[in-house]
Amino acid sequence: MDCAADYLIAVGRSTADPMRWMKKWRKAGNVIRSCHRLARLAFLSADILRRTGSYVTIKIHDDEDADAAGTSKPADAALAEFSVARGDEDFQGLVKEKRLGCFRRLGGGAGIAAALASGAEAGIRGDEADVRRRREAFGANTHPRRKPKGFWRHVRDALSDVFLIVLLVCAAVSLGFGIKEHGLKDGWYDGVSIFLAVFLVAAVSAVSNHGQAKRFDRLASESDDIAVTVVRGGRRQEVSIFDVVVGDVALLKIGDVVPADGVFLEGHALQVDESSMTGEPHPVHVDADESPFLASGVKVIDGYGLMVVTAVGTDTTWGEMMSSITREKTEPTPLQERLEGLTSSIGKVGVAVAVLVFAVLTARHFTGSTRDEQGKPLFDKQHVTFNTVFSALVGIFQQAVTIIVVAIPEGLPLAVTLTLAFSMKRMVKEHALVRTLSACETMGSVTAICTDKTGTLTLNQMKVTEFWVGTDRPRAATAVNGVVVSLLCQGAGLNTTGSVYKPDNVSPPEISGSPTEKALLSWAVTELGMDADALKRSCKVLRVEAFNSDKKRSGVLVRDNATGAVTAHWKGAAEMVLASCSAYVGTDGAARQLGGERRRNLEKVISDMAAGSLRCIAFAYKQVDGEYSRIDDEGLTLLGFVGLKDPCRPEVRTAIEACTKAGVAVKMVTGDNVLTARAIAKECGIIPDKDDRDGVVIEGHEFRAMSPEEQLEMVDRIRVMARSLPMDKLVLVQRLKQRGHVVAVTGDGTNDAPALKEADVGLSMGIQGTEVAKESSDIVIMNDNFNTVVTATRWGRCVFNNIQKFIQFQLTVNVAALIINFVSALTSGKMPLTTVQLLWVNLIMDTMGALALATDKPTKALMRRPPIGRTAPLISNAMWRNLAAQAAFQVAVLLALQYRGRHIFGVGEKANGTMIFNAFVLCQVFNEFNAREIERKNVFAGVLRNRMFLGIIAVTIAMQVVMVELLTRFAGTQRLGVAQWGVCVAIAAMSWPIGWAVKFIPVPDRPLHEIVATRKSHSSRHL
Repeated sequence: MDCAADYLIAVGRSTADPMRWMKKWRKAGNVIRSCHRLARLAFLSADILRRTGSYVTIKIHDDEDADAAGTSKPADAALAEFSVARGDEDFQGLVKEKRLGCFRRLGGGAGIAAALASGAEAGIRGDEADVRRRREAFGANTHPRRKPKGFWRHVRDALSDVFLIVLLVCAAVSLGFGIKEHGLKDGWYDGVSIFLAVFLVAAVSAVSNHGQAKRFDRLASESDDIAVTVVRGGRRQEVSIFDVVVGDVALLKIGDVVPADGVFLEGHALQVDESSMTGEPHPVHVDADESPFLASGVKVIDGYGLMVVTAVGTDTTWGEMMSSITREKTEPTPLQERLEGLTSSIGKVGVAVAVLVFAVLTARHFTGSTRDEQGKPLFDKQHVTFNTVFSALVGIFQQAVTIIVVAIPEGLPLAVTLTLAFSMKRMVKEHALVRTLSACETMGSVTAICTDKTGTLTLNQMKVTEFWVGTDRPRAATAVNGVVVSLLCQGAGLNTTGSVYKPDNVSPPEISGSPTEKALLSWAVTELGMDADALKRSCKVLRVEAFNSDKKRSGVLVRDNATGAVTAHWKGAAEMVLASCSAYVGTDGAARQLGGERRRNLEKVISDMAAGSLRCIAFAYKQVDGEYSRIDDEGLTLLGFVGLKDPCRPEVRTAIEACTKAGVAVKMVTGDNVLTARAIAKECGIIPDKDDRDGVVIEGHEFRAMSPEEQLEMVDRIRVMARSLPMDKLVLVQRLKQRGHVVAVTGDGTNDAPALKEADVGLSMGIQGTEVAKESSDIVIMNDNFNTVVTATRWGRCVFNNIQKFIQFQLTVNVAALIINFVSALTSGKMPLTTVQLLWVNLIMDTMGALALATDKPTKALMRRPPIGRTAPLISNAMWRNLAAQAAFQVAVLLALQYRGRHIFGVGEKANGTMIFNAFVLCQVFNEFNAREIERKNVFAGVLRNRMFLGIIAVTIAMQVVMVELLTRFAGTQRLGVAQWGVCVAIAAMSWPIGWAVKFIPVPDRPLHEIVATRKSHSSRHL
């Protein structure tokens, strides 16, 4: 196998040393021998070494020669000192103040890049030492954040509750009177016990709130982390926006957010939206002469370009502004607002009961009806003093306030926060980053999902599988005329936003860009033999028209440096490019007129590829003379078609089936050909295999031609919308919402922003999505996978379901506690539970209950139910049934213990009170298992997988044993025997069979208030 070589030996300036010449020739001989050996090896095994050219250029020199020749290595160049500093008068505030004179004095964009040891082609060196040096010289691309609320601030917030403050005042009064009446040794127990109980409640609440706040801050920081494409060491790479440094060359395209202050280097038709900084909505054209400045935070709305970063962090206007802004407090979600209304209603009932209890207890006490354990009246009318009267009033008032504390379900907001935080954390692990809290719960109500195709339903791994030139399908590029191949190379290699980087002659090229661009460039390099570097050197790009969703094509105007010929190249959706063509070329390179018959043949080629679920891309060109102000797109000559295959994700069919079973309609909205869209929809399961008479596949222009009334009538039946524009997606969302749907929309482009904002839940793509799309969305799907959308729906249903579980559990405790205390106060003049015991019940019910029930994971059963309606009641009929049965059981048993317990078990009043307290707490523990399932009879399903739930149950039981057996003075209890513990456990365990049996009672699905309203309307009609 022949291997020709040209030898370029850099000898330097000195030729005096013959030994050095000998060394160089020896090196050359070694290289030649190595070349022949490698050639023989390639002949034996083509897979080991791939031949990449017809000749090899070998440069042999050492460092002394390079220095003598005036040539330096790129790495050495990158180590050059900066010729500008952070505090230089010309450089400081260059972009913030838009100092055009300083920009020109520094040599424009190229001069500034050189001064920062950077350049448009190679960028910065980019190794760790270089990046660190730049951070030290110019700062990091971060801004100081306000410190989050500390733990003790959360403790203070927890103690700022009005009723807890009242309890603390009562505890202080009780402590004072206790010490005065019984001395310091015995008088401090009651007051200090209340103090400790209040602080325990506040501390547990503070720990929980502090943990959730830290989690929310962490998630917010993750949502601020943006990937930026920069050039470092001659190759493109993605880095975090926080890792961008001064001198970085950043690539900007439609939808990107400018990562730092900088100046324009090169690009085409770059326009930015500066309204976030200036308030002006008009687009600003950026060029290298009159408007080169790019401020951090502005959005790219058209074109593309390269910029060199000149300032980062707080040296930018955006950084200054952000460092002075405190992160906005999270607004309450709709569910939280509804729960606040429920909390307020329950609190009013609690206050009313507390007022009645206070009045009854006060009347009974001062009339002598309330007696102690020996049967003597607690109030001695013969010895009335101020201290005895005031102390009695404080004690009664303290009990009344405790009833309010127990009655008000302050655990409801905590439960929402817990379940939202837990869901957000788990969703991040499953590749869904929540940006808006309310989206978590809204996903549970979604009835329609409008999804993109590419990357969401498919793998986004494009590969060219078919290649046509005219109506011929050549087996290889060698069967096509060289001129046609050359033009195709120009169309693929210059009309692109991707790039090809080849580190050496042996390593495979590194191709970057969108999946479509990567597939086309890979095809051009491997099949057409395109040399990207040589192509860029041989041609100059004059104008660029970037691709967007409206045009569905992109164009470029190039001049051949050798001949001066100017050619317009277009690339895009095949039928749209074909519509602008008047001729086509064959494999022989001859151009032919595009008559009616030939056009139909070419359209059939497109439709056949589309029917095979291929995306069809066309290349066309036109020789241009004279005016270069625009790229001519009429009278083009078709070069050829390529068909790109993007396989469906293997799990997407199962995910769509899950949506169908859950009552969620999936509608595919794509810019692809209708035949391609239909084929993919069938493959994914959006269009069922059997005949779907109601399903409609429609094109965007057909939908646009309909009246709003026709669209409203059609919208439910649409399965696929092909060749759609972004505004079609927006109108589709609006019509679906008008039909009463809760709509989720996926989007990745800048033009998808209106539809993402209009939807009830906007879901942007984390990989292919632009920053504009992400900012307009509520949830970022970080892996661009439709299965993650279904996961988000499942978690949304789980949020609502967990809240309902906690409401059912808490209302059972509330109803039971209020009735027991009210009845006891009316009949006996005293309450069965002390203040400390009630506060302990409150702790179990609120914080511990929320932790146990609000952290359940979603089950498969959730996706077999219909979606939760927008106005679905928080308390369903099934919940009313369950809590009424459990509350009635607890009230009946505990009142029986109150009145007959001493006689039945032969115990004293304090032991009986302890048994009431113990049985009441254990009832709540057992009822927590019942609360895990509202409809299903098996409440133990999956319980072993919920470690949080089991941990809370274990901690609650352990603390209850400590309260009863050890902290007797603190809790006002008496130690119980094994038999008494057995009785308490047996009573509490009865809640399980009751909970199982009551679920056999059928209840209507319609809310009670609707049933009552319907009956009233019927009765009024009869009257």
